[in-house]
Amino acid sequence: MHVRYAHLVSARSCPDWPEFLETAPDLHFKHYTVAEAKLPAEALVNLRGIPLQTVAICADLAHHVFNPEHTDPSVAAALRDTHWFDLREWIARGPRQL
Repeated sequence: MHVRYAHLVSARSCPDWPEFLETAPDLHFKHYTVAEAKLPAEALVNLRGIPLQTVAICADLAHHVFNPEHTDPSVAAALRDTHWFDLREWIARGPRQL
């Protein structure tokens, strides 16, 4: 681990964090349950019947960006029609203008 970045890492930090320092240095991805992430209602309505305490999301909650490679596919699909960003979109185009 690079000592100068040690303050950015927590037990929840995504194991791919060194890669993100290169591709999305302003973001800090951590792993959460969907319930912890407090996703928008328009996403949650599409997740009926899914145990929100066990389904995983890898995200930067402050910037509303999720990593689809570490996020349950049903959660990623539900987030795509909200104000949340797919990491690939963030890297390619930057944040959408709301």
